[in-house]
Amino acid sequence: MKRKIVQITITIGILISAKFWIGVYTHDEFGRKNIFIKHKPIWKTFFYSPRGMSDLELSEMSTEHKEEQKMFDEFVLKNQSME
Repeated sequence: MKRKIVQITITIGILISAKFWIGVYTHDEFGRKNIFIKHKPIWKTFFYSPRGMSDLELSEMSTEHKEEQKMFDEFVLKNQSME
């Protein structure tokens, strides 16, 4: 019984750690989802670009879209190696 509780605790710990370090983003041109490793741990898992392939500037976006675009730029675009 105690061994099972330890195994469950370890499994939950690994899943929580994965939540902090593994992300998924939606490609702004093709729309497919890609998995990536985040450069720093944050709770957010899903990233998308509100700008997409348009020429929309940050100053023209709502506050929510600005924050989402900044997160997408930081975690996906700046740390993207190859596709």
